[in-house]
Amino acid sequence: MNNKKSRKNSNDNTIALNRKARHNYNLEQSFEAGIVLEGWEVKSIRLGKVNIADSHVILKGSDAWLLNILITPLHSTSTHVFANATRTRKLLLHRKELDQLRGCVERSGYTLIPTVMYWKKNLVKLSISLAKGKKFYDKRASSKDQDWQRERQRIFKKSFIPKS
Repeated sequence: MNNKKSRKNSNDNTIALNRKARHNYNLEQSFEAGIVLEGWEVKSIRLGKVNIADSHVILKGSDAWLLNILITPLHSTSTHVFANATRTRKLLLHRKELDQLRGCVERSGYTLIPTVMYWKKNLVKLSISLAKGKKFYDKRASSKDQDWQRERQRIFKKSFIPKS
């Protein structure tokens, strides 16, 4: 009983995170997009059977499409429905946002990467970011910075522990 109450009150609406995105890309601006899903996909997402790590967004025609997202179908889905786990899904964005994204992708050489999938009320939303790929030496420099920040936190933690 207590688990249900604490789970209901928690504000963590995150379904899936793309942790590789911050490592492989410099993320600049993010946009919120809706996704066109089928019923079995929503059921699988509720159970957390989704992976957005290797996915990306393309702009084709006047729409945005999400490629390579893996939503694992449930065994309990009905037998007359053919569940394609990696089908291309349409993203729902405003026309101004699509025009802005198209300009950045075509002129400035950006890539569109999904970073977070989350619930907003009862809808599944996807946060997509404009990103530029990092070079190998950039990845090495950022990992050095992360190591230094981690070590610095350890040093400060040790120095502020009161001795009894």
